[in-house]
Formats: sequence, structure tokens, C-alpha cells
Amino acid sequence: MSRSVSKSTSSSAATQRAAAKFTRRSLLKTAAAGGAVAALGPWIVRDAFSSSGDVRVMTWSGYDFSKVKAAFEKSSGMKMVISDFPDQDKMAAQMKATNGEGFDIAEPTADRVPQWVDEDFLQPLDEGKASLAGVKDAFLKGAAADSSIIKGKRYATPTVWGTETLCFNTKSAPLEYGKASYADLWKPEFVGKVTVRPHSSLVGMGLVLEAAGKLPHKMREVFSDPAKMTANYDIIIKEAIARRKSVAQFWSDENSAQGAFRTNGVVIGQNWDTSAVAMMKEGLPIGYVAAKEGAFAWLQNWVVPKKANTTQTYDFLKWFNTAEASAAWASAYGANPIGKDSEKGLSDFDKKFLAAAYPGDALEKLWWWPASSSWFITKRNEYADKFKSA
Repeated sequence: MSRSVSKSTSSSAATQRAAAKFTRRSLLKTAAAGGAVAALGPWIVRDAFSSSGDVRVMTWSGYDFSKVKAAFEKSSGMKMVISDFPDQDKMAAQMKATNGEGFDIAEPTADRVPQWVDEDFLQPLDEGKASLAGVKDAFLKGAAADSSIIKGKRYATPTVWGTETLCFNTKSAPLEYGKASYADLWKPEFVGKVTVRPHSSLVGMGLVLEAAGKLPHKMREVFSDPAKMTANYDIIIKEAIARRKSVAQFWSDENSAQGAFRTNGVVIGQNWDTSAVAMMKEGLPIGYVAAKEGAFAWLQNWVVPKKANTTQTYDFLKWFNTAEASAAWASAYGANPIGKDSEKGLSDFDKKFLAAAYPGDALEKLWWWPASSSWFITKRNEYADKFKSA
């Protein structure tokens, strides 16, 4: 993701060497690609857009899309109408309320695509019109694409990727790669100083328990087997409730995640990289490093609602799946782009962050979120609610 680092980190010679090494690293082996910000417009559009008017976009709140919106409108002659939502539950609720109507394109994460297909929100992607040639192959196949192709049909094309792992105050809770673990969140010295997202922190705790041989099944298996999920989560929730006092604030979106560190005395958390980046850019003493169990990796996707104006949809994708547009969209998030050649815009600032966040074998150990079916999300939320209310 497009990142920044603390002053102490950026001054490290070791980090400088790591940053240089990072630019030579092949991320395709991990079904992920580095990248950051390319210059915004004016961009050359070789093929005329077939439509004009509005493209209605469902995306995430908490980010500034104004520059990329202006660039799209200048390039295409179309208007981008953005409706933003703080989380995916609210996105799904809106899709259900309108029966998939009112949007030409939407941006859930990959693990939620199967649920949206189950709920009949979407139509399959027309691969011949989606300009997929502009997307890095690593994101269109393998583990990164497992949730996008359902019963032989592709329902999604990627937008940005990133991670959720350990975010920390560099003064009060310094962490070191190779030693840093999700177990660190629950150390006695951090009681009342932790922030986590309820449902994903249970998976982090599960990985710690799995590594210690305390779970009957591997955590990856629980996403596809209700009985295995119950067996594992019954153990995890007991551990979580026993440590409930450690949590100063649960977060659910970008604003609440950052607010925990900014105003509520939190010094360590399991957070999105975008949250860490935003705070680092302001010069706050924040670090971000992959846990030894593996950073949770997420991939966001464009999907096509079943009642979309698909002429607008595919004209938008023609623009989006270019190196410049992909990098610009990622810049709005502080995330990693998916377009071919988009990494050419990677700044020194971003290289330093990536080297500090994912040193050594961290990229090879990324833990891609498995697909989450409707039954899993319902059950997962029940356990998360128990954790929150304990």
C-alpha cells in the first residue's frame, strides 16, 4: 500500500537497504503486487468512451476520492456519483434493500463476493468488456482470485489490496518482525490499551492457538465447514472473553480505528495498513509490522450489480484498468494498486513503509482471507457480538 514511516524508521540505513531490495522483489509469487501513486492526469484515453452521463459507484467511506474522481471525469466526459459506506454489512444491506438497483459498480472485498452472489445481488462480469488485460495476472488467478470465480463465472475484478496486522505506538509498544505476534495484543502491560475489530481479532487469536496446538482444526478449514468452525470458535471465544479487559475500543471502520490511537489511549492494535499510513503521514509515532503468524491480506473488487447500467460499468472499467488510474485509486486509499506497470509510481516514501511493514519472508506468509459464505458471516458475527458484550 502507499505508505509512510516514522522519522526514526526512515533514518535507518537498514531500512534504506531493505527498501532498495523491495523494489527488486517479485510479488507475483505471493499473488500480490507493490505499488503506489502515479501522477494524476491529464491522462490519455486512446479509445473513445461509448457512453456519457453518470456512473454510480458504491465504495468505502473515510477516504478522499476527489482527485481521482476529477481525473476520471476529465478523461471520460462522464460523471462519477459516489455513495460511500463505512463497512460491508451496510453495503450489503443497501444492496438488499434496493434489490441490486441504484449502482453501476460496487467495491466489496473478495471474501464477500460469494455472499453477494448467494444473495443474488450481482451479475457475472463480461470478461470481454472488462479490460482485464490491464490487470496484473497474479490477481486474476490463484489464491487471490478464488472468491471471484464461482461456478465457472467471474464475478469480480480487483481494485486494491492491503493487509490487517499489528499497528503499534513506536514509543510505548515497539515491535520487531519475527517476534511480533498477535499474542502481543493480550500481554498484561497492554490491558486497556488495545484496539481490534471483533470478528477479525478472533481469527488472529485463532492463529495463535493453532500454532500452540490448542485447536482441533486449522483456521482455514473453518470458513468452509460449520462443524469445524463451531469446534474452533467455541475455544477461541472463551480465550477472547477472558481477555476482554485488554480492549479499550473496538473498531469497525477507518475513523474508529484511527480514533482509538489518536484520542483513546490505545498503543497497540490489529488494524488495516491504511489506518497506520494515515497516522504516519501526520507524523504520529506509529509503526506497522506483519505478525509472525502472517498478515491478513485483503483484496477489494469491482462487482456489477444485477440492475447496473452496464454500458457505464464497462466504460468505467476501461478507464480504471490502466496503470495510471489503478495507482490513483490506490493512492486515495493509501493502498496497493493492481494495474500492470502501476508500481512504476512507487515513491521512496512508499518503499520505506513496505520494507518496514513486510521485511524478510513476510510477503510469502501473507494470510489471504478465504471466501466467506452467508452462513459463515452470520455465525462469525454471533461470536463477535459475544466478544463485544462480554
